Amino acid sequence: MMKVQDGKVFGPGSATTTMAGTCGEMNKIKSQEKQMIKRRDFIKNAAVAGAGFLILKSGTRVGAQAPSNKLNIGMVGTWGRADAHFGVLKNENIVAMCDVNEDHLAHGLQHAPKAKPYTDWRKMFEQKDIDAVVCCTTDFTHAFVANWALNRGQHIYCEKPLGVSVEEVRTVRASYEKQRKKCATQIGTQRHAMENFNRCRELVRDGAIGELKEACAWGNRQVKPAGCEYDEKQGVIYMKDKSGEKRTAGYLPDAGAPPANLHYDNWIGPVQFHPYNPGYFEKGPGANCLSWNMFWDFGGGQIGDMGSHTMDLCWCALDADLPTTAEAKGDPLNNAITPIKCEFHFDVPANDWRGPIRVSWYEGGVMPQSPREYIDLKKIDHGAMWKGTKGFLVAGFNERILIPFGKETDMTYYKPRTKETVLPPLGGFQEEWINAAKNGTPEKTTCNFNYGGKMIEMMDLGLVAYRVGKKLKYDGATGKTDSPEADALLSKKYRDGWTLNG
Repeated sequence: MMKVQDGKVFGPGSATTTMAGTCGEMNKIKSQEKQMIKRRDFIKNAAVAGAGFLILKSGTRVGAQAPSNKLNIGMVGTWGRADAHFGVLKNENIVAMCDVNEDHLAHGLQHAPKAKPYTDWRKMFEQKDIDAVVCCTTDFTHAFVANWALNRGQHIYCEKPLGVSVEEVRTVRASYEKQRKKCATQIGTQRHAMENFNRCRELVRDGAIGELKEACAWGNRQVKPAGCEYDEKQGVIYMKDKSGEKRTAGYLPDAGAPPANLHYDNWIGPVQFHPYNPGYFEKGPGANCLSWNMFWDFGGGQIGDMGSHTMDLCWCALDADLPTTAEAKGDPLNNAITPIKCEFHFDVPANDWRGPIRVSWYEGGVMPQSPREYIDLKKIDHGAMWKGTKGFLVAGFNERILIPFGKETDMTYYKPRTKETVLPPLGGFQEEWINAAKNGTPEKTTCNFNYGGKMIEMMDLGLVAYRVGKKLKYDGATGKTDSPEADALLSKKYRDGWTLNG
Protein backbone atom coordinates (compact mmCIF):
# COMPACT_ATOMS: atom_id res chain seq x y z
CA MET A 1 0.00 0.00 0.00
CA MET A 2 1.35 3.39 -1.00
CA LYS A 3 0.47 6.79 0.42
CA VAL A 4 -0.18 9.42 -2.24
CA GLN A 5 0.34 13.03 -1.23
CA ASP A 6 1.59 16.11 -3.04
CA GLY A 7 3.23 14.08 -5.78
CA LYS A 8 5.25 11.87 -3.40
CA VAL A 9 5.05 8.21 -2.48
CA PHE A 10 5.17 7.26 1.19
CA GLY A 11 5.68 3.89 2.82
CA PRO A 12 3.19 1.39 4.22
CA GLY A 13 0.61 2.78 6.62
CA SER A 14 -2.20 1.66 8.81
CA ALA A 15 -5.14 -0.11 7.24
CA THR A 16 -7.50 0.13 10.18
CA THR A 17 -9.98 2.59 8.69
CA THR A 18 -12.96 2.01 6.44
CA MET A 19 -14.08 3.94 3.37
CA ALA A 20 -17.02 6.30 3.51
CA GLY A 21 -19.18 4.30 1.12
CA THR A 22 -22.89 4.79 0.36
CA CYS A 23 -25.32 2.52 2.20
CA GLY A 24 -27.18 -0.28 0.48
CA GLU A 25 -27.68 -4.03 0.33
CA MET A 26 -24.67 -6.05 -0.80
CA ASN A 27 -22.90 -9.34 -0.44
CA LYS A 28 -20.51 -9.86 2.44
CA ILE A 29 -16.88 -9.05 1.72
CA LYS A 30 -14.45 -11.89 2.22
CA SER A 31 -11.85 -11.85 4.93
CA GLN A 32 -10.63 -8.26 4.94
CA GLU A 33 -7.14 -9.08 6.19
CA LYS A 34 -6.40 -11.45 3.30
CA GLN A 35 -7.90 -9.06 0.79
CA MET A 36 -5.92 -6.14 2.20
CA ILE A 37 -2.67 -7.98 1.50
CA LYS A 38 -3.80 -8.60 -2.06
CA ARG A 39 -4.87 -5.00 -2.45
CA ARG A 40 -1.54 -3.72 -1.27
CA ASP A 41 0.23 -6.02 -3.71
CA PHE A 42 -2.00 -4.67 -6.44
CA ILE A 43 -0.81 -1.09 -6.09
CA LYS A 44 2.55 -1.56 -4.37
CA ASN A 45 4.36 -0.46 -7.54
CA ALA A 46 2.22 2.61 -8.05
CA ALA A 47 3.76 6.05 -8.25
CA VAL A 48 2.22 9.49 -8.36
CA ALA A 49 1.48 11.87 -11.21
CA GLY A 50 0.03 14.98 -9.61
CA ALA A 51 -2.27 15.15 -6.61
CA GLY A 52 -4.64 12.22 -6.65
CA PHE A 53 -3.70 10.44 -9.92
CA LEU A 54 -1.64 7.24 -10.01
CA ILE A 55 0.37 5.74 -12.85
CA LEU A 56 2.56 2.67 -13.02
CA LYS A 57 6.31 3.09 -12.58
CA SER A 58 6.72 2.29 -16.24
CA GLY A 59 4.79 5.48 -17.00
CA THR A 60 2.03 3.59 -18.81
CA ARG A 61 -1.39 5.16 -18.28
CA VAL A 62 -3.53 2.02 -18.00
CA GLY A 63 -7.13 1.78 -19.27
CA ALA A 64 -7.47 1.56 -23.03
CA GLN A 65 -10.41 3.01 -24.95
CA ALA A 66 -13.22 0.47 -25.05
CA PRO A 67 -14.92 -0.72 -28.24
CA SER A 68 -17.71 1.56 -29.40
CA ASN A 69 -20.41 -0.77 -28.12
CA LYS A 70 -19.22 -0.39 -24.52
CA LEU A 71 -19.40 2.51 -22.12
CA ASN A 72 -16.18 3.91 -20.72
CA ILE A 73 -17.02 4.27 -17.05
CA GLY A 74 -15.41 6.18 -14.21
CA MET A 75 -16.25 5.02 -10.68
CA VAL A 76 -16.14 7.32 -7.66
CA GLY A 77 -16.12 5.07 -4.61
CA THR A 78 -14.81 1.52 -5.08
CA TRP A 79 -15.89 -0.24 -1.88
CA GLY A 80 -19.09 -0.68 0.08
CA ARG A 81 -22.00 0.13 -2.20
CA ALA A 82 -19.66 -0.09 -5.20
CA ASP A 83 -19.58 -3.86 -4.83
CA ALA A 84 -23.21 -3.96 -5.95
CA HIS A 85 -22.17 -2.49 -9.31
CA PHE A 86 -19.14 -4.53 -10.37
CA GLY A 87 -21.19 -7.48 -11.60
CA VAL A 88 -23.40 -5.27 -13.76
CA LEU A 89 -20.46 -3.28 -15.11
CA LYS A 90 -18.37 -6.30 -16.10
CA ASN A 91 -19.60 -5.99 -19.69
CA GLU A 92 -18.62 -2.32 -19.86
CA ASN A 93 -15.17 -0.77 -19.78
CA ILE A 94 -14.21 0.73 -16.41
CA VAL A 95 -11.46 3.16 -17.38
CA ALA A 96 -11.10 5.13 -14.13
CA MET A 97 -11.50 4.49 -10.42
CA CYS A 98 -11.36 6.87 -7.49
CA ASP A 99 -11.41 6.22 -3.77
CA VAL A 100 -10.02 8.22 -0.85
CA ASN A 101 -8.91 5.00 0.86
CA GLU A 102 -6.04 3.32 -0.99
CA ASP A 103 -6.89 -0.15 0.30
CA HIS A 104 -10.42 0.23 -1.03
CA LEU A 105 -9.06 1.59 -4.29
CA ALA A 106 -6.97 -1.56 -4.64
CA HIS A 107 -10.08 -3.63 -3.92
CA GLY A 108 -11.83 -1.92 -6.82
CA LEU A 109 -8.86 -2.38 -9.13
CA GLN A 110 -9.17 -6.13 -8.70
CA HIS A 111 -12.39 -5.82 -10.70
CA ALA A 112 -10.89 -3.48 -13.31
CA PRO A 113 -7.09 -3.79 -13.29
CA LYS A 114 -6.65 -1.53 -16.33
CA ALA A 115 -8.56 1.39 -14.84
CA LYS A 116 -6.63 4.56 -14.03
CA PRO A 117 -6.61 5.00 -10.26
CA TYR A 118 -7.25 8.26 -8.43
CA THR A 119 -7.66 9.43 -4.85
CA ASP A 120 -9.27 12.77 -5.82
CA TRP A 121 -12.37 12.63 -8.01
CA ARG A 122 -11.71 16.15 -9.29
CA LYS A 123 -8.59 14.79 -10.97
CA MET A 124 -10.56 11.89 -12.42
CA PHE A 125 -12.77 14.32 -14.31
CA GLU A 126 -9.71 15.54 -16.21
CA GLN A 127 -9.57 12.15 -17.94
CA LYS A 128 -11.02 12.64 -21.44
CA ASP A 129 -12.23 9.16 -22.38
CA ILE A 130 -14.99 8.80 -19.75
CA ASP A 131 -18.53 8.36 -21.13
CA ALA A 132 -20.37 7.66 -17.88
CA VAL A 133 -19.86 7.90 -14.13
CA VAL A 134 -21.06 5.73 -11.25
CA CYS A 135 -21.02 7.61 -7.94
CA CYS A 136 -20.87 5.49 -4.77
CA THR A 137 -19.21 7.91 -2.41
CA THR A 138 -20.35 9.98 0.59
CA ASP A 139 -23.74 11.72 0.54
CA PHE A 140 -22.12 15.13 0.85
CA THR A 141 -20.26 14.71 -2.45
CA HIS A 142 -23.10 13.18 -4.50
CA ALA A 143 -24.34 16.47 -5.96
CA PHE A 144 -20.77 17.52 -6.79
CA VAL A 145 -19.89 14.36 -8.70
CA ALA A 146 -23.27 14.27 -10.45
CA ASN A 147 -23.09 17.90 -11.54
CA TRP A 148 -19.49 17.65 -12.72
CA ALA A 149 -20.47 14.66 -14.84
CA LEU A 150 -23.47 16.43 -16.38
CA ASN A 151 -21.38 19.52 -17.10
CA ARG A 152 -19.14 17.27 -19.20
CA GLY A 153 -21.99 15.57 -21.01
CA GLN A 154 -21.44 12.27 -19.18
CA HIS A 155 -24.13 9.79 -18.18
CA ILE A 156 -24.38 9.53 -14.41
CA TYR A 157 -25.68 6.89 -11.99
CA CYS A 158 -25.66 8.45 -8.52
CA GLU A 159 -26.44 6.62 -5.32
CA LYS A 160 -29.06 8.28 -3.17
CA PRO A 161 -29.53 10.98 -2.01
CA LEU A 162 -28.93 13.29 -4.96
CA GLY A 163 -27.95 16.10 -2.61
CA VAL A 164 -27.90 17.11 1.05
CA SER A 165 -29.33 20.59 0.58
CA VAL A 166 -32.15 22.10 -1.43
CA GLU A 167 -29.70 24.15 -3.48
CA GLU A 168 -27.54 21.11 -4.30
CA VAL A 169 -30.50 19.17 -5.64
CA ARG A 170 -31.85 22.13 -7.62
CA THR A 171 -28.44 22.77 -9.16
CA VAL A 172 -28.15 19.16 -10.34
CA ARG A 173 -31.74 19.11 -11.62
CA ALA A 174 -31.09 22.29 -13.60
CA SER A 175 -28.02 20.71 -15.19
CA TYR A 176 -30.02 17.59 -15.96
CA GLU A 177 -32.73 19.60 -17.71
CA LYS A 178 -30.06 21.03 -20.02
CA GLN A 179 -28.66 17.56 -20.76
CA ARG A 180 -31.70 15.27 -20.48
CA LYS A 181 -31.73 14.47 -24.21
CA LYS A 182 -28.06 13.55 -24.07
CA CYS A 183 -27.25 12.19 -20.60
CA ALA A 184 -28.91 9.18 -18.98
CA THR A 185 -29.36 9.60 -15.22
CA GLN A 186 -30.46 7.28 -12.45
CA ILE A 187 -30.64 7.79 -8.67
CA GLY A 188 -29.71 4.66 -6.74
CA THR A 189 -33.10 3.85 -5.26
CA GLN A 190 -32.77 0.35 -6.66
CA ARG A 191 -35.68 -1.07 -4.65
CA HIS A 192 -37.85 0.67 -7.24
CA ALA A 193 -37.31 -2.43 -9.38
CA MET A 194 -39.40 -4.49 -6.94
CA GLU A 195 -42.71 -5.33 -8.58
CA ASN A 196 -44.69 -4.15 -5.55
CA PHE A 197 -43.91 -0.56 -6.59
CA ASN A 198 -45.90 -1.12 -9.80
CA ARG A 199 -48.74 -2.89 -8.00
CA CYS A 200 -49.13 -0.02 -5.52
CA ARG A 201 -49.05 2.57 -8.28
CA GLU A 202 -51.75 0.67 -10.18
CA LEU A 203 -54.05 0.45 -7.16
CA VAL A 204 -53.74 4.15 -6.38
CA ARG A 205 -54.00 5.36 -9.98
CA ASP A 206 -56.90 3.04 -10.85
CA GLY A 207 -59.03 4.20 -7.92
CA ALA A 208 -58.90 1.17 -5.62
CA ILE A 209 -58.96 3.56 -2.64
CA GLY A 210 -61.12 6.19 -4.29
CA GLU A 211 -59.81 9.73 -4.71
CA LEU A 212 -56.33 10.09 -3.21
CA LYS A 213 -56.17 12.51 -0.26
CA GLU A 214 -53.04 11.71 1.75
CA ALA A 215 -49.86 9.68 1.44
CA CYS A 216 -47.04 8.95 3.83
CA ALA A 217 -43.97 6.81 4.43
CA TRP A 218 -42.02 5.90 7.54
CA GLY A 219 -38.83 4.28 8.80
CA ASN A 220 -38.09 3.10 12.33
CA ARG A 221 -34.27 3.22 12.44
CA GLN A 222 -32.64 4.98 15.38
CA VAL A 223 -29.05 5.70 14.40
CA LYS A 224 -26.69 7.57 16.71
CA PRO A 225 -23.02 8.56 16.43
CA ALA A 226 -20.19 6.39 17.69
CA GLY A 227 -19.91 6.33 21.48
CA CYS A 228 -23.24 8.10 21.97
CA GLU A 229 -26.52 7.17 23.64
CA TYR A 230 -30.07 8.30 22.92
CA ASP A 231 -32.50 9.36 25.63
CA GLU A 232 -35.69 8.52 23.77
CA LYS A 233 -37.93 10.15 26.36
CA GLN A 234 -36.08 13.48 26.21
CA GLY A 235 -35.13 13.15 22.53
CA VAL A 236 -31.51 13.97 23.33
CA ILE A 237 -28.32 12.34 22.03
CA TYR A 238 -25.53 12.46 24.59
CA MET A 239 -22.07 11.14 25.24
CA LYS A 240 -20.33 10.42 28.52
CA ASP A 241 -17.03 12.03 29.43
CA LYS A 242 -14.31 10.25 31.39
CA SER A 243 -16.05 11.02 34.67
CA GLY A 244 -19.25 9.41 33.42
CA GLU A 245 -21.09 12.72 33.21
CA LYS A 246 -23.53 13.07 30.32
CA ARG A 247 -23.22 15.93 27.87
CA THR A 248 -25.04 16.76 24.65
CA ALA A 249 -23.34 15.07 21.73
CA GLY A 250 -21.78 16.95 18.83
CA TYR A 251 -19.23 16.29 16.10
CA LEU A 252 -16.73 13.66 17.19
CA PRO A 253 -13.58 14.92 18.93
CA ASP A 254 -10.15 15.16 17.34
CA ALA A 255 -8.48 11.73 17.50
CA GLY A 256 -5.16 12.67 15.94
CA ALA A 257 -3.74 11.89 12.53
CA PRO A 258 -5.73 9.65 10.19
CA PRO A 259 -4.26 6.33 8.98
CA ALA A 260 -1.73 6.58 6.16
CA ASN A 261 -3.99 4.81 3.67
CA LEU A 262 -6.80 7.36 4.07
CA HIS A 263 -6.73 10.68 2.22
CA TYR A 264 -8.80 12.36 4.90
CA ASP A 265 -8.82 15.83 3.38
CA ASN A 266 -10.34 14.37 0.22
CA TRP A 267 -12.87 12.45 2.33
CA ILE A 268 -13.98 15.68 4.03
CA GLY A 269 -14.14 17.21 0.56
CA PRO A 270 -16.38 20.26 0.26
CA VAL A 271 -17.81 20.41 3.78
CA GLN A 272 -16.48 22.50 6.65
CA PHE A 273 -13.45 20.80 8.17
CA HIS A 274 -13.89 18.45 11.12
CA PRO A 275 -10.86 16.64 12.56
CA TYR A 276 -10.37 12.94 12.03
CA ASN A 277 -12.07 10.48 14.35
CA PRO A 278 -12.30 6.72 13.69
CA GLY A 279 -15.95 6.89 14.73
CA TYR A 280 -16.75 8.36 11.33
CA PHE A 281 -15.60 5.04 9.83
CA GLU A 282 -16.74 2.47 12.41
CA LYS A 283 -19.37 0.64 10.34
CA GLY A 284 -18.50 -2.04 7.82
CA PRO A 285 -19.19 -2.27 4.09
CA GLY A 286 -22.80 -1.61 3.18
CA ALA A 287 -23.48 0.29 6.40
CA ASN A 288 -20.63 2.75 6.77
CA CYS A 289 -22.86 5.76 5.99
CA LEU A 290 -24.50 5.11 9.35
CA SER A 291 -21.23 6.28 10.91
CA TRP A 292 -21.51 9.85 9.63
CA ASN A 293 -24.76 10.68 7.81
CA MET A 294 -26.54 11.83 10.98
CA PHE A 295 -24.28 14.90 11.20
CA TRP A 296 -25.67 18.03 9.54
CA ASP A 297 -22.48 18.73 7.56
CA PHE A 298 -22.28 15.15 6.27
CA GLY A 299 -25.88 14.24 5.48
CA GLY A 300 -29.55 14.42 6.31
CA GLY A 301 -29.88 11.49 8.67
CA GLN A 302 -32.51 8.94 7.75
CA ILE A 303 -33.97 11.19 5.05
CA GLY A 304 -30.88 10.56 2.94
CA ASP A 305 -30.68 6.87 3.80
CA MET A 306 -33.74 4.62 4.07
CA GLY A 307 -35.94 7.68 3.79
CA SER A 308 -34.99 7.95 0.13
CA HIS A 309 -35.87 4.30 -0.51
CA THR A 310 -39.12 4.31 1.46
CA MET A 311 -40.46 7.65 0.27
CA ASP A 312 -39.76 6.40 -3.26
CA LEU A 313 -42.33 3.64 -2.66
CA CYS A 314 -44.87 6.31 -1.76
CA TRP A 315 -43.73 8.85 -4.38
CA CYS A 316 -43.99 6.47 -7.33
CA ALA A 317 -47.80 6.49 -7.07
CA LEU A 318 -48.22 10.27 -6.77
CA ASP A 319 -46.91 11.91 -9.97
CA ALA A 320 -46.04 14.75 -7.66
CA ASP A 321 -44.42 18.11 -8.18
CA LEU A 322 -42.60 20.17 -5.56
CA PRO A 323 -44.52 20.99 -2.37
CA THR A 324 -46.01 24.39 -1.59
CA THR A 325 -45.51 24.09 2.18
CA ALA A 326 -43.29 22.21 4.62
CA GLU A 327 -43.43 21.74 8.38
CA ALA A 328 -41.79 19.41 10.87
CA LYS A 329 -41.54 18.58 14.55
CA GLY A 330 -39.42 16.16 16.52
CA ASP A 331 -36.53 15.89 18.94
CA PRO A 332 -35.07 19.13 20.33
CA LEU A 333 -32.72 20.74 17.85
CA ASN A 334 -29.07 19.68 18.03
CA ASN A 335 -26.88 21.96 15.92
CA ALA A 336 -24.52 19.10 15.04
CA ILE A 337 -26.78 16.06 14.70
CA THR A 338 -30.01 15.49 12.78
CA PRO A 339 -33.05 14.33 14.79
CA ILE A 340 -33.67 10.67 15.45
CA LYS A 341 -37.41 11.05 15.98
CA CYS A 342 -39.17 13.48 13.67
CA GLU A 343 -42.18 13.89 11.39
CA PHE A 344 -42.41 16.02 8.26
CA HIS A 345 -45.52 17.19 6.41
CA PHE A 346 -45.88 18.75 2.97
CA ASP A 347 -48.73 20.14 0.89
CA VAL A 348 -48.37 18.91 -2.69
CA PRO A 349 -50.38 20.56 -5.47
CA ALA A 350 -52.98 18.84 -7.67
CA ASN A 351 -52.13 17.29 -11.01
CA ASP A 352 -54.21 16.10 -13.97
CA TRP A 353 -55.65 13.03 -12.20
CA ARG A 354 -55.98 13.99 -8.51
CA GLY A 355 -56.51 16.96 -6.26
CA PRO A 356 -54.03 18.47 -3.80
CA ILE A 357 -52.70 16.02 -1.22
CA ARG A 358 -50.75 15.96 2.02
CA VAL A 359 -47.51 13.95 1.96
CA SER A 360 -45.69 13.01 5.16
CA TRP A 361 -42.50 11.29 6.32
CA TYR A 362 -42.06 9.78 9.82
CA GLU A 363 -38.77 8.54 11.25
CA GLY A 364 -37.16 7.02 14.32
CA GLY A 365 -40.31 5.45 15.75
CA VAL A 366 -42.77 8.29 15.17
CA MET A 367 -45.66 6.75 13.22
CA PRO A 368 -48.76 7.76 11.30
CA GLN A 369 -52.11 6.81 12.75
CA SER A 370 -53.08 3.27 11.84
CA PRO A 371 -56.17 2.92 9.62
CA ARG A 372 -57.55 0.28 12.02
CA GLU A 373 -56.87 -0.57 15.66
CA TYR A 374 -56.05 -4.16 14.76
CA ILE A 375 -53.34 -3.13 12.28
CA ASP A 376 -49.91 -2.50 13.84
CA LEU A 377 -47.98 -0.38 11.36
CA LYS A 378 -44.84 -0.77 13.49
CA LYS A 379 -44.63 -4.35 12.25
CA ILE A 380 -43.56 -2.79 8.94
CA ASP A 381 -40.17 -1.26 9.73
CA HIS A 382 -40.14 0.76 6.50
CA GLY A 383 -43.47 1.27 4.82
CA ALA A 384 -45.92 3.52 2.99
CA MET A 385 -49.63 4.26 3.20
CA TRP A 386 -52.07 6.01 0.91
CA LYS A 387 -55.48 7.24 2.08
CA GLY A 388 -58.34 7.79 -0.33
CA THR A 389 -62.03 8.57 -0.08
CA LYS A 390 -62.88 4.85 -0.14
CA GLY A 391 -60.00 3.05 1.50
CA PHE A 392 -56.40 2.73 2.59
CA LEU A 393 -53.47 1.01 0.93
CA VAL A 394 -50.65 -0.06 3.26
CA ALA A 395 -47.40 -1.45 1.88
CA GLY A 396 -43.89 -2.58 2.61
CA PHE A 397 -41.34 -3.04 -0.13
CA ASN A 398 -42.63 -6.50 -1.07
CA GLU A 399 -46.22 -6.67 0.12
CA ARG A 400 -49.41 -4.61 0.35
CA ILE A 401 -52.87 -4.72 1.92
CA LEU A 402 -55.98 -2.89 0.76
CA ILE A 403 -58.48 -1.75 3.41
CA PRO A 404 -61.77 -0.42 2.01
CA PHE A 405 -64.12 1.67 4.14
CA GLY A 406 -67.43 3.49 3.81
CA LYS A 407 -70.55 2.40 1.97
CA GLU A 408 -68.80 0.72 -0.94
CA THR A 409 -66.64 -1.84 0.80
CA ASP A 410 -67.75 -4.39 -1.80
CA MET A 411 -65.36 -2.52 -4.14
CA THR A 412 -67.66 -2.85 -7.13
CA TYR A 413 -66.46 0.63 -8.13
CA TYR A 414 -62.98 -0.75 -8.85
CA LYS A 415 -61.97 -2.76 -11.91
CA PRO A 416 -58.58 -4.51 -11.54
CA ARG A 417 -56.24 -4.63 -14.48
CA THR A 418 -55.96 -7.81 -16.46
CA LYS A 419 -52.75 -9.80 -16.47
CA GLU A 420 -52.00 -8.37 -19.90
CA THR A 421 -52.42 -4.73 -18.86
CA VAL A 422 -50.47 -4.57 -15.59
CA LEU A 423 -47.30 -2.50 -15.63
CA PRO A 424 -44.38 -4.61 -16.86
CA PRO A 425 -41.45 -5.40 -14.55
CA LEU A 426 -38.72 -2.80 -14.59
CA GLY A 427 -36.04 -5.45 -14.82
CA GLY A 428 -32.45 -4.71 -13.88
CA PHE A 429 -32.22 -1.26 -12.30
CA GLN A 430 -28.61 -0.51 -13.20
CA GLU A 431 -29.09 -2.19 -16.57
CA GLU A 432 -31.93 0.22 -17.33
CA TRP A 433 -29.49 3.10 -16.96
CA ILE A 434 -26.79 1.39 -19.03
CA ASN A 435 -29.24 0.61 -21.82
CA ALA A 436 -30.56 4.17 -21.84
CA ALA A 437 -27.01 5.48 -22.16
CA LYS A 438 -26.00 3.06 -24.92
CA ASN A 439 -29.21 3.03 -26.95
CA GLY A 440 -29.61 6.76 -27.42
CA THR A 441 -32.68 6.90 -25.14
CA PRO A 442 -31.32 8.84 -22.14
CA GLU A 443 -34.73 9.89 -20.83
CA LYS A 444 -35.89 6.28 -20.45
CA THR A 445 -34.81 5.72 -16.87
CA THR A 446 -37.31 5.30 -14.07
CA CYS A 447 -35.56 7.23 -11.29
CA ASN A 448 -34.03 10.04 -13.32
CA PHE A 449 -32.80 13.25 -11.73
CA ASN A 450 -36.15 15.00 -12.26
CA TYR A 451 -38.32 12.30 -10.65
CA GLY A 452 -35.97 11.48 -7.78
CA GLY A 453 -34.58 14.99 -7.52
CA LYS A 454 -37.93 16.55 -6.70
CA MET A 455 -38.53 13.92 -4.04
CA ILE A 456 -35.26 14.55 -2.20
CA GLU A 457 -35.65 18.33 -2.63
CA MET A 458 -38.93 18.01 -0.73
CA MET A 459 -37.26 15.96 1.99
CA ASP A 460 -34.32 18.37 2.31
CA LEU A 461 -36.83 21.23 2.59
CA GLY A 462 -38.46 19.34 5.47
CA LEU A 463 -35.16 19.39 7.36
CA VAL A 464 -35.02 23.16 6.93
CA ALA A 465 -38.54 23.49 8.32
CA TYR A 466 -37.48 21.39 11.30
CA ARG A 467 -34.44 23.58 11.96
CA VAL A 468 -36.37 26.86 11.92
CA GLY A 469 -39.28 25.37 13.84
CA LYS A 470 -42.15 26.73 11.77
CA LYS A 471 -44.32 26.00 8.76
CA LEU A 472 -42.84 27.30 5.54
CA LYS A 473 -44.41 28.36 2.28
CA TYR A 474 -42.30 27.24 -0.66
CA ASP A 475 -42.06 28.51 -4.22
CA GLY A 476 -40.80 25.62 -6.32
CA ALA A 477 -40.16 27.91 -9.28
CA THR A 478 -37.68 30.13 -7.43
CA GLY A 479 -36.52 27.68 -4.75
CA LYS A 480 -37.29 30.19 -1.99
CA THR A 481 -39.45 30.15 1.14
CA ASP A 482 -41.33 32.91 2.95
CA SER A 483 -38.64 32.98 5.66
CA PRO A 484 -35.20 34.62 5.31
CA GLU A 485 -34.02 32.43 8.19
CA ALA A 486 -35.06 29.32 6.29
CA ASP A 487 -33.65 30.55 2.98
CA ALA A 488 -30.23 30.82 4.62
CA LEU A 489 -30.39 27.06 5.30
CA LEU A 490 -31.34 26.02 1.76
CA SER A 491 -27.65 26.03 0.78
CA LYS A 492 -24.30 25.17 2.34
CA LYS A 493 -20.94 26.88 2.54
CA TYR A 494 -18.08 24.92 1.01
CA ARG A 495 -14.36 24.87 1.62
CA ASP A 496 -11.99 26.62 -0.73
CA GLY A 497 -11.04 24.47 -3.71
CA TRP A 498 -14.42 22.75 -3.95
CA THR A 499 -17.14 23.96 -6.28
CA LEU A 500 -20.53 22.45 -7.02
CA ASN A 501 -20.54 23.74 -10.59
CA GLY A 502 -17.14 22.51 -11.75
